[in-house]
Amino acid sequence: MRGISIAVCSAVLAAWAVPARAQSAPANSPGIRAGTRSVTHLMLPAVRKPLLPQVFDGWVAAQPMEKLSSAKQADAANAAALAEYGFNYGVLAHYKREDETLTMRALNFQDTSGAYGAYTYYRKNDWARADIGTGGASDGNRVLFWKGNTVVDARFSRIGPMTPGEMRSIAAHLPVPGGNRDIIPPILAFLPQGSLDPLTIHYAEGPAGYAGSGGVLPPQLVGFDHGAETVTANYALPSGTATLTIIDCPTPQIAMAQVAAIRAYLKAGKRAQPPWPKALVNSDQASLEVRRSAVLVAIVSGDAIPDQSHRLVELVHYEANLVTIPGESQSEVQKTGELLFGIAALVGTGALAAILLGFFLGGGRALYRVAHGKPASSVYDEEFIHLDLRDDWPKTSEANRKSHPKG
Repeated sequence: MRGISIAVCSAVLAAWAVPARAQSAPANSPGIRAGTRSVTHLMLPAVRKPLLPQVFDGWVAAQPMEKLSSAKQADAANAAALAEYGFNYGVLAHYKREDETLTMRALNFQDTSGAYGAYTYYRKNDWARADIGTGGASDGNRVLFWKGNTVVDARFSRIGPMTPGEMRSIAAHLPVPGGNRDIIPPILAFLPQGSLDPLTIHYAEGPAGYAGSGGVLPPQLVGFDHGAETVTANYALPSGTATLTIIDCPTPQIAMAQVAAIRAYLKAGKRAQPPWPKALVNSDQASLEVRRSAVLVAIVSGDAIPDQSHRLVELVHYEANLVTIPGESQSEVQKTGELLFGIAALVGTGALAAILLGFFLGGGRALYRVAHGKPASSVYDEEFIHLDLRDDWPKTSEANRKSHPKG
């Protein structure tokens, strides 16, 4: 019997071990079907959409496009400014159409604010407006525009009547970022709109971009090291051109410190260190004014008379937009409690409504009967049908033969 038991146990263990070995065997082992092989899914990085096409409107790329992987490679002379604006990557293309040539450079940035800043950095104040992309300008044979988080700088051998349409076809295929990356700089909303020249707006996120786009103050007075950003624009006032500079500081305390430093710098005049930039030297000294509004610091300079300069700087007003931040999601206990509370409130409301309805309907009927000379209750009305089941009713045969008292 012991031998038979040992043989049975060995058979059971062998039967259990065979599937285990088959499961642990590699997929390419003999005897394993192909359908049982494990599959490994590879997550490939998203392919970037090409910024520039190989062919468009008769233009054909004359040579392979050059990829620009760094700000220095994209523009060595302005690499520091491009890095401040958040340069991502770019492409340089050379096109040819019959005897005409076109060199086009597309620069992609981390967000729309960076692309807009780079566009204002390259665009000069005396350029002509061009209706291309989100915003564009031209100077001779050069066309500059931006859309989304991309800036395109095109240089033609010859500008023709169809050039704007050709550039619009390029803008139509440019990628647009999603979410919070597709937001223009909020500081632009604080620029007064009256007498503003839109083609003179320059937005900067760092000292290189600010100085390179013609900033009025020395960059160290702006507070870029504290996270400040700035916008500069010209205004055509009746008495002359005024330049308004707005600095957006992270906190009111930093703004107060910047105001004090800027006022001391302007008061020093020729003794100021570093020396005044050309924009301050050419300004009417009586028109220079600094004002703070919460986290904003506004500086006006230029040739306008003091009254008009003062009126312009007073138009800069900070108004905070409060945004509700969603809280954490509710737990199941909170949800159950709110459900039970809602049920109890519904039952209580229904009971109270029934009581009030009965009171008004019953009380109203009673008042109506009393007003017409009747008892409040209709229980004693003669027409009320009822059964006379009194116990003293004689049940004798003689009494049964008599007629009922009530007929």
